[in-house]
Amino acid sequence: MAGAYETKQYRNVFAEYGYSEEEIEKRVQETFETIFHGSEEERFYHEAGEDMGFMEDTGNHDARTEGMSYGMMVCVQLDKKEEFDRLWKWTRTYMYMDEGPGKNYFAWSCALDGTRNADGPAPDGEEYFAMALFFASRRWGDGEGIFNYSREAKAILHECVHKGEPGHPGDPMWEPSNKLIKFVPGLDFSDPSYHLPHFYELFAEYADEEDRKFWKGAAEASRAYLHKACHPDTGLSAEYADYDGTPHSAHQEIFGRHDWYYSDAYRTIANIAMDHLWFDKDPWQVQIAEKFQKFYCEDQKDHWDGVFLTDGTRLEEKALHPVAIIAVNAESALAADGTYAKQCVDKFWNTPLRTGERRYYDNFLYMFAMLALSGNYRIY
Repeated sequence: MAGAYETKQYRNVFAEYGYSEEEIEKRVQETFETIFHGSEEERFYHEAGEDMGFMEDTGNHDARTEGMSYGMMVCVQLDKKEEFDRLWKWTRTYMYMDEGPGKNYFAWSCALDGTRNADGPAPDGEEYFAMALFFASRRWGDGEGIFNYSREAKAILHECVHKGEPGHPGDPMWEPSNKLIKFVPGLDFSDPSYHLPHFYELFAEYADEEDRKFWKGAAEASRAYLHKACHPDTGLSAEYADYDGTPHSAHQEIFGRHDWYYSDAYRTIANIAMDHLWFDKDPWQVQIAEKFQKFYCEDQKDHWDGVFLTDGTRLEEKALHPVAIIAVNAESALAADGTYAKQCVDKFWNTPLRTGERRYYDNFLYMFAMLALSGNYRIY
């Protein structure tokens, strides 16, 4: 077993399935341009002043650490330094918390003028910020102040691990006893789609030396956790899950229902596929991705817009983000390249970017699938 980390080779699945290099490259660039610089009805990146910019969650009309960090990752992958720096400066200016229990974390939601909507963080933002910043450091070199990318990334990860220790008030983002990422600091359950073992492997090389053993352990813990969080027959995971992998059904009075395969959870299979691509350390990832594709292409071939329990029971609700489903189903082909992979990839290729007010989440997952399947989602 050898992933791209060792081989330095990144599969171009589109090319494997007969699409030309020219049309693949054109499609990747067009996807970026639409999201970042398209018409008002298409884009959700906006410049702010002379040197900042933000990604708008068009469904909720705010800026989130999720979207800001995703935007930064897209930019570093495609060598878009100006947009990257604009996003990071906006994040550091408005989202960074310099006091209180969330000190040195980032407020997960801000109004589009930068006013904070929240005093707490969401850990998926921090882990993407750190990885994007490390890649920026390695691709472009460190600059001054907040643009000393590697220093900023290390500081984020240090806080995520060491909060709760003497001199570090607040709650860590990873549960110290099991090295699993939390849904939010202070609560004892997780979100399977937050688990990024392929990031943690790199944190174990790039982070502060004292924390590298922790990150190596976190990568192993997350891979083991995903075995529990993904249903063995369908491959589906819940949006929130307890530390034993059981769908989390509590806290519905606060957060609503999240014990089903719905919006957050779509990212889980994409993350599994990326870990397989980069590190190829767990043969189970191929097996579960193939079961996942069978579920959609055979068992539920006419219900890709459905909402499911993790055992595959179809509910009455319809998916809020149907294009995101198509995108991650295709991205799963990085791990499962058997019976249904080409069907999933072709369906994605023939699906346009989403339009309308809910386009933000769908089109981010679309962009990531486009990068990954074209061989452009790389380690730096």
